[in-house]
Amino acid sequence: MRSMLAASMVLLGLASAHAQAPASKPVKLGVLNDQSGQYADAAGPAAVEVAKMAIADFGGKLLGQPIELTFADHQNKTDIASGIARRWIDTENVDVILDIGNSAVALALADLVRDKNKMMIVSSAGASTITNEKCSPNTFQWTYNTNTLARSTAKALMGQGGNEWFFLTADYAFGHAFEADASAVVKANGGRVVGSVRHPFNTSDFSSFLLQAQSSGANVLALANASGDTSNSLMQAHEFGLLGLKSKMKVAALLFQITDAKSVGLKNMQGLYTSEAFYWDRNDASRAFGKRFFDKVGRMPTMVQAGMYSATMHYLKAVEAAGTLDTAAVLAKFRSMPVNDFFSEKGYVREDGMHIHDYYLLRAKTVEQSKGPWDFYDVVATTPAEDANIPREQSKCSLMKKS
Repeated sequence: MRSMLAASMVLLGLASAHAQAPASKPVKLGVLNDQSGQYADAAGPAAVEVAKMAIADFGGKLLGQPIELTFADHQNKTDIASGIARRWIDTENVDVILDIGNSAVALALADLVRDKNKMMIVSSAGASTITNEKCSPNTFQWTYNTNTLARSTAKALMGQGGNEWFFLTADYAFGHAFEADASAVVKANGGRVVGSVRHPFNTSDFSSFLLQAQSSGANVLALANASGDTSNSLMQAHEFGLLGLKSKMKVAALLFQITDAKSVGLKNMQGLYTSEAFYWDRNDASRAFGKRFFDKVGRMPTMVQAGMYSATMHYLKAVEAAGTLDTAAVLAKFRSMPVNDFFSEKGYVREDGMHIHDYYLLRAKTVEQSKGPWDFYDVVATTPAEDANIPREQSKCSLMKKS
């Protein structure tokens, strides 16, 4: 019988310069995500590694106690995730749950975390409802959501004449949210959605869906899916001639991690556009983190893995600033403290729980332009934080103050 979880306890007791009055118990963090399935490459075990990196960089101790870290595999099942989270909170004294990696799981845990007066910081689950219609004072989205990536990519391609869109959408909450968010941006900017089709999770044959896109008359094919589904649909779009430097159709992967790019291969993604919150080769700071990660893991970090480091460090700093593990005090510091690191420059946490930061439109390099095995993209545009996120007046979050 497959194990219900893969969990481990890490005790990082390095000497710390962050001395405080001793807390009554250790600060305890729990990374809950897909450790073995389709989303494991994008976050998975490496998300645990970056949490360890952040804890070690912080000094390993907080409020006079060692910082503890546990992790588990929710197998993309809400019942398993809920059971793990409840046990962590009720019997194992976990203070904050990190990463998540599945939107349905994040939405299922939000009420539990609020009712138990704990915190959840989402890095790799992207449904915009998490910080919009279903927002919670105890839940945060740190790295991205479907709205931010959709706004970044759609606005840029609309500016290049991409005004007739067809969506190839994963048939679950994350995909539905992606299509809805991108469609709203397209329509708001004078474009038109000429069609869409939904596919099951973990689809292997996209030929019938791509034929519909090909005959739709669209000049943009938007892939509103993730991980293996995105990789498979992209490679088949390349085979069909929809993706390529000579294609009349622009292809945009609304979520395409660097691990997906490695799987697909640069020659199969010529002409591709995507948006990310982090790309390792954007500047000196991102390259420095990329090298540290590569030395530890053996590949470059995805944006959600980079975001996990940033989120973990911000949480630890918030606890330090609060001087207590009291959730209300930590929440207040977490929301009020600015974010300035390799991931987020002049970032901040909004009332809806969204970490507000810039996004970057990426275009695949030609094979000839690439200088190495992880050199996939040119950064062709920056979407400023305020433009990338849903405007305050359009938010459906009950916590948001309208301007």
